[in-house]
Amino acid sequence: MDLLSDILKSMKLTGTLYFRTAFTSPWGVQVPAFENVSRFHYVHRGRCFARVAGEEDAILLEQGDLVIIPHGASHVLSDPADATALTVDQVVEKSGFTGTGALVFGGTGNGHETQLICGHFAFDSGARHLLLEALPRYIHLVEYGKVSPSWLDDTLKIIGAEVGHDEMGSELIAIKLSEIIFTQSIRQYLAGDGRDRKGLAGFSDPNIRQALEAIHRDPSNGWTVESLAKTAGLSRTGFSNRFTEKVTLTPLAYLTDWRMQLARRLLIDTDKPIIEIATHCGYQSEASFGRVFKRQFDMPPATFRRTQNQKDSAP
Repeated sequence: MDLLSDILKSMKLTGTLYFRTAFTSPWGVQVPAFENVSRFHYVHRGRCFARVAGEEDAILLEQGDLVIIPHGASHVLSDPADATALTVDQVVEKSGFTGTGALVFGGTGNGHETQLICGHFAFDSGARHLLLEALPRYIHLVEYGKVSPSWLDDTLKIIGAEVGHDEMGSELIAIKLSEIIFTQSIRQYLAGDGRDRKGLAGFSDPNIRQALEAIHRDPSNGWTVESLAKTAGLSRTGFSNRFTEKVTLTPLAYLTDWRMQLARRLLIDTDKPIIEIATHCGYQSEASFGRVFKRQFDMPPATFRRTQNQKDSAP
């Protein structure tokens, strides 16, 4: 499995679509902050402005643009930029939206019409990874359908056609396609603006990426800085300095973090013995694995599994 897919799989990425909108200016919608989600809005037709909490300037979104708010920050969508914004619940109530078709809202005159496809991507609340944590407050991909492969443009059109329709399978089709869009969006960002961003630069660096891919491909290997440097085709010192500068973690700290995320997932999703999980994650004894796990999660592996099972069985 490739590096990005492996990370997103561990985060339990799932897409959710809110609605397809038909807004007529003037209009404004306040989207609240929410943890463990990435919001997204795709301008299917028209234009609007987005104001993300913590950012001074409004973002102009033209037809074909995609904006992702990776950390679920509160934001306002509107046209014009200074339009009065109502909460999402208020807009839904005033529009009489029933959950099917488009959410129609806004001015009653001949104002500018904007069609959006809105939703979010949820992640396992306990999972974490540097790649997602290092993303900026928002990612604005201009003319996303045009600069991406032609099949993605077709995918966006299919989502626009499916979302809000009351046909069999429409919701599932739109959600699964939206997950593809998110993955491609992150890949595109990493290849562009993310290449120079602290924490993300290593995923675009050819040498460092080789080491990262090796860790993900074989986490049980007894990796050392020397063996990872050899995989990356660099000297030990050059590799260590470059990895730490671009990833913001030392090579062995990244290795440990990834192993612990794998262990966490296996404890939740399987009934494998703890020693088997320890071996899979590169530890030769249950005791050494337990010590590292406890430092990460403040409880031993067995207690963690029992706690998770109790949560799952709670009414």
